[in-house]
Amino acid sequence: MRYHGALVLALVLGLLAGNVAFAGSVTGTVTYDDQVPPPGAGPFKAIKMDADPTCAAKHQEPVPSGQLVLGSGNTLANVFVQVKNPPQKTYTAPSQPAIIDQNGCMYQPRVIGVMVDQPLMFRNDDGILHNVHGLPTVNREFNIGMPPTVKEQNHVFNKPEPLFHVKCDVHPWMSAYVAVMTHPYFAVTGTDGKFTIKDLPPGTYELEAWQEKLGTRTASVTVGDGAATTSFSFKIPK
Repeated sequence: MRYHGALVLALVLGLLAGNVAFAGSVTGTVTYDDQVPPPGAGPFKAIKMDADPTCAAKHQEPVPSGQLVLGSGNTLANVFVQVKNPPQKTYTAPSQPAIIDQNGCMYQPRVIGVMVDQPLMFRNDDGILHNVHGLPTVNREFNIGMPPTVKEQNHVFNKPEPLFHVKCDVHPWMSAYVAVMTHPYFAVTGTDGKFTIKDLPPGTYELEAWQEKLGTRTASVTVGDGAATTSFSFKIPK
């Protein structure tokens, strides 16, 4: 009996080790490799919120547009990185919603990905009137009114679609971008420019990085049983 138990344990450990061996990840950093506009100019120009004094009062410092968000060493935030040739299978969408918050009369985060049939929750933490006007072209256009009494509103997309614009008609400086995916192999960079895409089976993949003003970059990466790395560098399009 002891021998039998030890054999079963060895088989289980072997299977677990096998599962680990068949899952890898891709990590990397996205940077901005071009002339940085001076503070307060171009994509760093401060938003004028004077049209709504309640919005203006929510900020003690000037609020940049958010079109180009750089970290230390010119790392680049709000870049959407995805696998363009994911493993061919049916993926189950998370039941947990992705969230875009309306806070300080800005969308947070600015860039987000959801899966087909996954709820996208819009929150209104400002206590004032907003509306969420989505401009997809594959899915149906939508316009959700969110007065102060409406704190949360869900929306679900039933078709995959590349990144599209979401805006607020009440506060025209508010912008966000949403991608609707058939698979979970995507990520969005923070101000450190870093991204991680987990649980990829071994193989060679094409990665695409998208930034709202700088366009797209692609890279090929081969994933084994550990972590593969790659990087992206953006310049202003000529």
